[in-house]
Amino acid sequence: MVKSPRVSDINEDLVRKLARLLEETGLSEIEYGKDGWHMRVAKASLAPAPPAVTPSPGDDVAPAADETEAWGENAEIVTSPMVGVVYNTPEPGAPPFVKVGDKVTARQTLFLIEAMKVFNPVEAPRDGTVVRIMVSNGTPVEFDEPLLVIE
Repeated sequence: MVKSPRVSDINEDLVRKLARLLEETGLSEIEYGKDGWHMRVAKASLAPAPPAVTPSPGDDVAPAADETEAWGENAEIVTSPMVGVVYNTPEPGAPPFVKVGDKVTARQTLFLIEAMKVFNPVEAPRDGTVVRIMVSNGTPVEFDEPLLVIE
């Protein structure tokens, strides 16, 4: 059994080097491991910008100011209930819980968010159709970050 490192055991120079490498390469996270342990350094993620709505030529309708209006009157943006890492499959190699275009029912699992080694399901708030997925598998998410849109 591998012991978890104590804070005093963390190699601060390695953390600094990995953080510098993130800046130099433009990556958002990096993971390094050796001899049964690993370390992940990630930048804080920002919520994605709302989609740009470009009117077609001849349209005299202004783009919607509210994100839900950009998707339609019945759109609902499902957000992260916590900080953690989002997973769109129940296990590696399995098909995703949902894909764009899928019909979902209320309380159906959409994602898992891992926080402190506990996998927490994110459920559909209502019946509808998935029109956009805004996060990738294995990415860090913040509290209230948009995950997907249901219409």
